[in-house]
Amino acid sequence: MSGTATLFGANPGVAAADDPLDYCRRIEAYLCQKNGGHLVRVVGPSFEVVSAWQRDGIPLKVACEGVDRAIERAHRKGPRRRPMRIEFCDADVRDVFDQWRRATGVVAASGGAGLSADARRGPSLPEHLERALLRLSSAFATGRVGDAIAPIIDGVSSALDEARAASGGLRGDKRQALLTHLGTLDDRLTAIAGALIPADTRLAFECEVDEELHHFRADMPAERFERARGTALDRKVRVHLGLPVLRFT
Repeated sequence: MSGTATLFGANPGVAAADDPLDYCRRIEAYLCQKNGGHLVRVVGPSFEVVSAWQRDGIPLKVACEGVDRAIERAHRKGPRRRPMRIEFCDADVRDVFDQWRRATGVVAASGGAGLSADARRGPSLPEHLERALLRLSSAFATGRVGDAIAPIIDGVSSALDEARAASGGLRGDKRQALLTHLGTLDDRLTAIAGALIPADTRLAFECEVDEELHHFRADMPAERFERARGTALDRKVRVHLGLPVLRFT
């Protein structure tokens, strides 16, 4: 399991989602862990940043994904002489939350700062395919998934070649046909990924998803909530296995 699962356990409950002090304490502990034991207090301006995450309904695990992303990018620039401060993770945390929110179909909490209903501009289709192919190849090479995804890798590679060959970008029926094909590949990848997860791990993920969606459940019809729950679970399985989302919207 990931560092977040080690820190928070399989089902940390909903207290952190409802209690800003507990939420900030857990984020502080996670940041300390990721900083190699260096404690950087979440107080003052840092507390305001993290409290805003809690008010906007950003799940703990999603916030920690954003912290991971910020730290990984900083490490790519070279060794750090100082521990990461939480304020420098804000943009990444909100980006990950926005992706999670769009993927699950939940809406931002009322009054959420900087979280408009309009989706931010994402990558182009070739960029999306390049990133997906890189992650698929990495997961395949490291043995996290079996040979069953080999045809999917071939399909994404062919789609990337087709997208690159269109100098002005794919248009009309050709673009729609490629998007439909990616959706089919994505459904196949979801089924493969789900079959690779042991029952106990899946149960732990279901508990985590229920916690993540707790903040939004009261405002969602039952059918929509179940659909969001399924999507969030699929996303968690993919993150666990290092697999991308192939569907492009």
